[in-house]
Amino acid sequence: MQLETNRLIMRPFEETDAEGLFLLDSNPEVMKYVGGVVSTEIEQSRQMIEFIQNQYKENGVGRLAVIEKSSNILIGWSGLKYLTKEINGMKNVYELGYRFLPEYWGKGYATETAIAALSYAFNEIKTDIVYAMAVTENAGSNHVLRKLGFEELGTFLDDGDLCYWYKLEKKNYKQN
Repeated sequence: MQLETNRLIMRPFEETDAEGLFLLDSNPEVMKYVGGVVSTEIEQSRQMIEFIQNQYKENGVGRLAVIEKSSNILIGWSGLKYLTKEINGMKNVYELGYRFLPEYWGKGYATETAIAALSYAFNEIKTDIVYAMAVTENAGSNHVLRKLGFEELGTFLDDGDLCYWYKLEKKNYKQN
C-alpha cells in the first residue's frame, strides 16, 4: 500500500529506512510524548522496521514511512495500525498515529498524512471508526486530531503518561 499527497509519499518501510528511522527514534524531542525509550543503536530501528513489516503481513496495515517529495528524505511516519494488543480497553480496532522530525513540525504534514490515512481507512478498508491517542501535554498532536474531527472520549494512563483517547466515526468525517 502506498499513499500520496501533494507534498508527500507514504509507503511501506524498507530495510534501507533504518538510518532515517533512527534519526527519528533517537531524538529526545520526538520521543518526549510517545512513551518510548530513545533509541541508542541503529539495530533498534532495524528491529522496529521488521516489526512494522510483520504488521503489514499479519494485519494488512502498519505505519508508513513518510517521504518528502521535494527532498526525497524520510521525515517521519504516519498511518494506521491495527491494535492487536489492548490499549485503553480497546483491541482489534484501527488507530491513527504519526511522528515527524522536529524540523518538519508546524508544516501541516501530520494533518496531510492523517487525511490520506483516514481516507484509506474509510474508503478502502471500509472501517466505520478510527481511534487515536495523544499525551495530554502534546498540544500539537491534540490540535491535529481535534481539527480532523476526532471526538475526545476521555483520558487514560499509557506507560505512565496521561493521554487523551479519541475516536472518529466515518459518518462524522468531513474529508470523505
